[in-house]
Amino acid sequence: MHKTAQELRNAKRGPLVVKALKRRFFDAWYVDTRDEAVEQILSLIPKTGTVSWGGSLTISTLGIPERLLHEGITVLDRDQAATAEERQEIMRRALCCDTFLSSSNALSEDGHLVNIDGIGNRVAAMIYGPRQVIVAAGMNKVVKTLEDAIVRARTIAAPLNMQRFSHLKTPCGETGTCADCGSADSICSYLVITRLCKPAGRIKVILIGEDLGF
Repeated sequence: MHKTAQELRNAKRGPLVVKALKRRFFDAWYVDTRDEAVEQILSLIPKTGTVSWGGSLTISTLGIPERLLHEGITVLDRDQAATAEERQEIMRRALCCDTFLSSSNALSEDGHLVNIDGIGNRVAAMIYGPRQVIVAAGMNKVVKTLEDAIVRARTIAAPLNMQRFSHLKTPCGETGTCADCGSADSICSYLVITRLCKPAGRIKVILIGEDLGF
């Protein structure tokens, strides 16, 4: 099958980013397609233990939650909570799960992960708690520098994500562009840069040669 210019670029650029991530002690892989990504992710998850995730459109798009349930793996899914209190309890339990799944709002070519979060549960789990973290990210998330990654997280990922939450009121929800707001509904409370993975290999990054998520 003939590859597009974007696919050819991704296939050349992705492995270089993987090398940069490995220099920063992440485990990392590049795969061409989302189907390969699903199989790579599932191969890293033990059949025993618990799995949870943040509000990741990428993980949802890949169909990972459904595959985990099909495999009989125990999941902690906050969206199955009957009450707000139960939802919060599931999110707290997720901080001690065996495998936490996420994407990343941005990655720099030299191997930094940049993430922005509203209440902090996702970035907290990425930093410490779960035995392993698996990050799946489309190559649309990769930018040149750390500074570019911060800009992407704040001015591209966050305003796009806000469109999913019509019940929240922020300037970017109304206009589609970041206003550096201090709104009570802001989903930009915590900006976290992960420049090294410690212990080595705890965070596993799968780069996917497709556009996925925001």
